[in-house]
Amino acid sequence: MSEAKWYGRGGESGEVVSSTRVRLARNLKRLPFPDRAGPEEREQVVERVRDALENGNSVLSKDVRFLDLEELSREEAVSLVERHLVSPEFISGRQGRALLLSADESISIMINEEDHVRIQVLREGQALSEALETADRIDTLLSERLEYAYDRDFGYLTQCPTNLGTGMRASLTLHLPGLTESGSMGRIGENLSKLGMVLRGAFGEGTKAVGEMYQLSNQITLGLSERQAIENLASITGQLIEQERRLRKEMLSTVQWQDQLSRAAGILGTARLMSGEEATRLLSLVRLGLSEGRLSGVELGTVNGLAVEVQPATLMAAGGRQLSPEDRDRLRADILRDTFKDIKIL
Repeated sequence: MSEAKWYGRGGESGEVVSSTRVRLARNLKRLPFPDRAGPEEREQVVERVRDALENGNSVLSKDVRFLDLEELSREEAVSLVERHLVSPEFISGRQGRALLLSADESISIMINEEDHVRIQVLREGQALSEALETADRIDTLLSERLEYAYDRDFGYLTQCPTNLGTGMRASLTLHLPGLTESGSMGRIGENLSKLGMVLRGAFGEGTKAVGEMYQLSNQITLGLSERQAIENLASITGQLIEQERRLRKEMLSTVQWQDQLSRAAGILGTARLMSGEEATRLLSLVRLGLSEGRLSGVELGTVNGLAVEVQPATLMAAGGRQLSPEDRDRLRADILRDTFKDIKIL
């Protein structure tokens, strides 16, 4: 699976920045926001957005598939969240909601989430400018057939006032074991909030960091351009990358951390049962080891892909069948053991 998907590739500063996301929130003029829209109005939004993309003058029109959320199984819906394609809120009530998804899953367009349209572009590594450029192209394509709700003073109108203005949220998923081990994350989070940014768990608002993975995103959407927000985020990310790299070298100079990396590689290459929680912890360690040249034999992009593919619902959705917790642990271990059987400890 990982070879064909965006998350199975490595990118710029990939040892620290796992992925980049840019999301644009838009609403259609003269239609109530989704929380006040009735079934017919929601259906009207779905059909208009689908038509605008599928019949637009773009190669993207041939690369997307349409998913009606009401037609998905629970496992398929939860898997969308595990793959960071939609928000948990989006699948909590599926009536009148749909998704347009590109073949490599780097582009997803949620219809009737909190806003009528949520354009999301995902890229491997640090790729803020590239992701914004793609999101802008999609936005322009849709606007050729759709009329957005826009105000000269407030910009794009959104259901939540915190998204007014550009309607853009940009974020990076960061692997920060060094900063986490140093005990600095609380202080960093407080400082970032003063700069109009937020640092939280990799699955967004209300989630905790798992496997030392964090999401850094902008909070201010009114009063500055998309490009300014991107530049601010890139600048802060650069500082975090520099600190993380320095702390990793100090951390991995100790035999205790070298032992942890070796043990993680050994377990992943031999285990017969593996829980999701244990897999996340061990993959974080192996990712660190590969990034710092302590382990070899597996590509970093492969690890990124596995972190998604061994999630519970994604395992079941890929197999098209229900699995007991023990069956999932066995299948997860089989996949990981096959991938890491030849990993080398340096």
